[in-house]
Amino acid sequence: MTKFLSFWNNNRFSLVAWVVTVALAASMLGGALWWRNAQALEPALEAQPTAGPDAEAPDVTLPLPPSSNDPSGIGRNIQLITIIPAELPRYEPITYVVQRGDAMSIIAEKFKVSTESILYNNKDVLNDDPHGLKPGMTLTIPPVDGIFYTWKEGDTLEKVAGEYKAKVDDIVNFPGNDVDLTNPDFKAGVLVMIPGGSRELFDWSSLAFNESSGAGGGKSACGGGRPGSGSFIWPVVGEPHTISGNAYSAGHLGVDLTALEGDTLLASDHGVVTFAGWSQYGYGNMVQIDHGNGYVTLYAHLNYIAVSMCQSLGQGDQIGTAGNTGNSFGAHLHFEIRLGGAAVNPLGYIQ
Repeated sequence: MTKFLSFWNNNRFSLVAWVVTVALAASMLGGALWWRNAQALEPALEAQPTAGPDAEAPDVTLPLPPSSNDPSGIGRNIQLITIIPAELPRYEPITYVVQRGDAMSIIAEKFKVSTESILYNNKDVLNDDPHGLKPGMTLTIPPVDGIFYTWKEGDTLEKVAGEYKAKVDDIVNFPGNDVDLTNPDFKAGVLVMIPGGSRELFDWSSLAFNESSGAGGGKSACGGGRPGSGSFIWPVVGEPHTISGNAYSAGHLGVDLTALEGDTLLASDHGVVTFAGWSQYGYGNMVQIDHGNGYVTLYAHLNYIAVSMCQSLGQGDQIGTAGNTGNSFGAHLHFEIRLGGAAVNPLGYIQ
């Protein structure tokens, strides 16, 4: 023991150095072996030869991942419905230039407003006459049915709403009016949209009827004639029995029937001619028939008139040919029926 202690004391530093060196070498060797095993890969797939130009392609089976019926993730359906509307609402007026082939009803349908609303907002160019439409004419198309109104000094919401048969809340809540809800008022000169607003339209048709005595269901100055049956036939010979332009509405108290220039026109029922000539109110060549039973029919924009004043007619007799005269662009027949002086929708009467 004395010798060991003497040896340790004399060689202590060398012994400790050797022990540390051996420990370090062992740890490095162990770490190297562990890293090699951790990085080892499975052997690569054996290369398969490709087929030559004239040889059949080899049948190579590729390895597939293990099959499982469990979903690999969270399923999600495809959402095809969008929350963006196809047509965004419109709050400002549009300026539209009339094209050849347009009619009031066509323009109204295009912009989803009524023909009356177009007439309300274009009195300066149309003067409440839908037949005054002409190519190149510039129209103001409102965003919704109603009237644009220029606010005047002293106006109030209640006064304006009452004048145009509208509701105060509709005026205030219309986004295009940009109303301060804390102080719902407008400055003089501001253009205000009155949704649902209306006004009286001038009835040009009534003037046309009054161009002859007996118009409006009264006694004809001509007298006589076979009384009408109360049943009306389509006044244009041939097909199709369709509307080519404006339909019946408060702004158009008749219908525009499809007709080519020169098509034969017929008396829709028995009666007496109370007008046959040129109308000064935009109807061009016009024929009017009093049927002696409260009904009066009117045929406008004719190319040729084949009857004369006070002539007695039977249902189906020729009265002329279709044309494009007066306030019209494009041949058609403007046809009206009045009962007791009041306009009615002809489509509810003709067969």
